[in-house]
Parts: sequence; C-alpha cells; structure tokens
Amino acid sequence: MSFANRPVIGVTGPDQGGLSAWLMTALAIRRAGGRPVRLTPSRSYDENRLDGIVIGGGTDVDPFHYGEEPLPPPQTAEHFSLTDWTVGLLLSALRFLLARHNRGGEMFDRQRDELEQHLVRHALYTDKPLLGICRGAQLINVTLGGSLHQSIDDFYQEGTANPRSILPRKTVTLAEGSCLYELLGGAEARVNALHEQSIRDLGDGLLVSARERNGVIQGIEREGPGFVLGVQWHPEYLPQYPSQQRLFGALVTAARDR
Repeated sequence: MSFANRPVIGVTGPDQGGLSAWLMTALAIRRAGGRPVRLTPSRSYDENRLDGIVIGGGTDVDPFHYGEEPLPPPQTAEHFSLTDWTVGLLLSALRFLLARHNRGGEMFDRQRDELEQHLVRHALYTDKPLLGICRGAQLINVTLGGSLHQSIDDFYQEGTANPRSILPRKTVTLAEGSCLYELLGGAEARVNALHEQSIRDLGDGLLVSARERNGVIQGIEREGPGFVLGVQWHPEYLPQYPSQQRLFGALVTAARDR
C-alpha cells in the first residue's frame, strides 16, 4: 500500500512543546502502516478526512471540565535490560532537547482541551477508532462525563513512591477478556509512568481494563463494538516492546477496516 493510501491518523498535541511525543507517536503509526497528521489548536485540519485519532499526552486536563477547582501544585534499585536503559536514555535526552514550556507558564491548555473534546465527540459520533495516551485517556473519560484524581500521591503508601520514568517501572493488571488483555498478551504488563493524575469516576459507557495493584486506573475502553481505548502510560516511548506497539497496530487496522 502506498503511503498516500494509508489510513490517516490524527495525533493531537500542544502548540508549544510536545515534539518528542509527536515524533515517537508518528513513528509508531508509520510502523503500523498508518499516515500520521499532527493536530494542535493552531493547525487546522478537516476531521472528516481522518480515519482514526490519537489524543496525546501533555499538560493536565483543566478540572473545570469536571466541576472542580485546581489543587495547588505538589511539592517536589530496580534492574532493567541494556535495551531498556539505552532506549530510555535516548528518549529522555530527546524529550529534554525538544521541550518547550507553555506560553505564560499556564497550568492548563484550554484551547487544546476544546480541540480534543471536539475530536473525541467527532470520533464517537462517526465510529472512528480512538486511542488516548495518558492525558488523552483522562480527556476521553472527562468528555464522557467522568472525573479525575488531581493527585495520586495518596495511592502510594509511605516508603513507596510513584515512579515517573520512560522506563517500564510499573506493573499493571489487565482485565481478562478486555481489548488490552488481548493486545498485550496476558494478565499483566510492565509500563512506564509520567503522570501525577488518574481517572476517578468513569465516563458513560467506559470500562476499566487495567489497574495498578493499589487501585490506580491505568487503562479504559468503551463497551460495545468499535475501537475506543485509553492507557495511562506512554506506549510511544516503548518502541522496543512489540506488545506496546500492537496498540498502534490495532488502531491503524481498525481505521483501515472502517
């Protein structure tokens, strides 16, 4: 199949920053046989030409969308394979080199929230495949009427921190029979973590398909037919794991079949 005939997958992000996430997500989509298109508040694109959508990671979802005021900002010997360390080091350096701060140092990106909520509703209305990554999973949940934990520190007992790393430092349990269970090939998966928030109350029609042992929701999907999946981790930063890349493969396959 020629590149021009591949399914067009829109990938959302901020106007400023987010370049490393875009590059890694675009690479994963290309590897899966799709044609990625970058979508930001200032980059207009006809959503009717999209075959699938990825809502990417980034800044926190504005708690205004689920009826809360923002909380004050938080106060600030595992072994990995050589491949994990090498990929993690390279990607961390890439994120650092390409990082740019939001305009004015604002905590939230309301223009991005508006764009992505519009695209989530469009995907659900037109039955287009939809994948949410980290913030994207949270945004899908909020758009469907759910809410978030603005801080997950309370889930971690004294002496156990919430690791924030591109390396796969968390173990999640997958719900048997779920889409994630089938894609990742088993009852557990090792994942990375760059988040400080998580899903609290589920949005309409969503199911939990992955959790940490402490109860933090790590994966959601929508009941019924179609492909609507959200993960709290960043599979785009785990290119060395075929199981994680299958998430993008499933999205592209669903877009092509549609």
